[in-house]
Amino acid sequence: MTEHKEKILSICNSICKNTLMETLEIEYVDVGENYLTARMPVSPRVHQPDGVLHGGASVALAESVGSAASYIFLDAKEFFVRGIEISANHVRSIQDGFVYAKAHILHKGRTTQLWEIKITDEEGNLVSNCKLTTIALPRK
Repeated sequence: MTEHKEKILSICNSICKNTLMETLEIEYVDVGENYLTARMPVSPRVHQPDGVLHGGASVALAESVGSAASYIFLDAKEFFVRGIEISANHVRSIQDGFVYAKAHILHKGRTTQLWEIKITDEEGNLVSNCKLTTIALPRK
């Protein structure tokens, strides 16, 4: 599994070049049978004016990891994935360090998927809880 895991993470990280994920320094760090985890540094680059993590940066992280998880766990040769709805509840602020977003699938339908993405700090404290709905569209 380790070799397979490293290959998946390498692919996820390589497709982030010249994208929002690269701008936000999002890095995919762990993958398992039903989850994908990414991390993002918390610095002034992603702060809101009062010096804490901007909720929009959290949502960008959540959608990035949820969409990448859809790509991994669906047949990417047959389908392309798009996010169609995202919601977030921000419960804790953070000023520095890293946040980790772990996407778990709640529903894997043929067309739509529902993901729960928990964003935590380095100590495992919940920062945001997000839900993402993705749609798998056939490649033609």
